[in-house]
Amino acid sequence: MFVLGVDPGLSRCGYAVLETSGRGKNRPVAIGVIRTEPGDPLPGRLAEIAVEIRSLLTEFNPDVVAVERIFFQNNVRTAVSVAQVSGIVIAEAAGRGARVADYSPSQIKAAVAGDGRADKKQVQMMVQTLLGLSAPPKPADAADAAAVALCHLAHDPFGQRADAGRLAARR
Repeated sequence: MFVLGVDPGLSRCGYAVLETSGRGKNRPVAIGVIRTEPGDPLPGRLAEIAVEIRSLLTEFNPDVVAVERIFFQNNVRTAVSVAQVSGIVIAEAAGRGARVADYSPSQIKAAVAGDGRADKKQVQMMVQTLLGLSAPPKPADAADAAAVALCHLAHDPFGQRADAGRLAARR
């Protein structure tokens, strides 16, 4: 089973594709970041992200796409752009028939580091350990995406969780 984890962002959208046997053995297949230029117009940036997400979905055909749920704190502008990217990821995944799951930042941190208030460095180090990597994934957005995928595997190791995205794609 393949899981695509996504840490949505407009300038840096982290992604990680993990392959799992369902028995706790998770192998990183691809970890990286989709980047867009901050000075470019918003529609073009969103289109770039959509193209890259489609490419990942085509190349890896994940069974599940797990996305970090938006956590709004202070910056409305950032929250809106993250929501737009998240919507693109969810729509593209559902359109391909992949199951879609979303997790809060505290759920992700708890699943990976054992503490829902873990900092970025702790998450990076635990991702490194859990995936047997020689170094923590960088930038942090890539590590966060791997943490999202690992969180999904901790919550649903055998891919049983159904959702509206998979059901909609069947209609």
